[in-house]
Amino acid sequence: MGGPRRRFVWELDWNLLRTFMVIVQERGLTAAGEKLSLKQPTISNALRRLEIHMDCRLIERNASHFSVTPAGQRLFNECVALFDIVSGLPQQVEETPGDVTGHIDIALASHVVCPFFDEVLASFHRAFPQVTLSMTVSTSRDVAAAVASRDACFGVCLMEERHPKLEYEVLYREGFGYFCGARHALFGRSELPLSALRGEPYVSFKTDQMSGALWPVALLRQQEGFEGATIGTSSHLEEVKRLIVAGFGFGPLPIHVVEDDIRAGRLWRLPPYEAVPMVDVHLVYDRSARRGRAESVLLAELRQAIAARPIETRTYP
Repeated sequence: MGGPRRRFVWELDWNLLRTFMVIVQERGLTAAGEKLSLKQPTISNALRRLEIHMDCRLIERNASHFSVTPAGQRLFNECVALFDIVSGLPQQVEETPGDVTGHIDIALASHVVCPFFDEVLASFHRAFPQVTLSMTVSTSRDVAAAVASRDACFGVCLMEERHPKLEYEVLYREGFGYFCGARHALFGRSELPLSALRGEPYVSFKTDQMSGALWPVALLRQQEGFEGATIGTSSHLEEVKRLIVAGFGFGPLPIHVVEDDIRAGRLWRLPPYEAVPMVDVHLVYDRSARRGRAESVLLAELRQAIAARPIETRTYP
């Protein structure tokens, strides 16, 4: 490599590439600045310098529009691959043949409760106790983005929309029931008909819509003609539960996740009592990603366990 190409490599500030990646991932300069704890003028200046280096427009933007140019998308794809290689260098240098060591980043949607998943993790830890893990909890959309940008080895989340780069396998299936808190007028009442909920105020997840990951829940509401106003929403299970317990309205929660809350009297189960909406929670990974040995082993063990266990044994409740 010589001439202009060598000068480009040596003169380029590699922090500009990382900043550009975050701009694309966050779909905006302001959001990228918040993510990186930098002021927007600093982000704008970094993008401008990178566009000068690349001698092309990478982002089209104005007050109401943001889009990545074809050149910008190609650069982003190359940056993801490049940072994937660089981030694996310490592990590649430290590993010796036969060793399974290193660190694994996993991205999870809020409140993943799956004994099957826990069994696989426990088995892996017993076999390879030197491997360290970190788990980041965020929205399902952000989980998929983290896997696509290779900030995580794999993710566990609902599928809002299928990312073209990623593979999806059903890790487990969970049933959603309707619940209310002790301040609600229906608390403590048994064998209610579904019609009792039609005019009641409602709280739920932001994905509780026909085009969202919780479409089975939205379909039930639509079929039963629920007319109550939606009083509160959140992307996180704990916050939806908080609103329900506080009496803002009734709402959906995974039945197996809130069993302790039912026993403690914080929540009360509402109809339907049978044939509840079922929602799939997915293992998400990038088949083409470069991985360290520990990452490859854990992902392989998880996929093998999924293939060996019928979905009925991975369904809750």
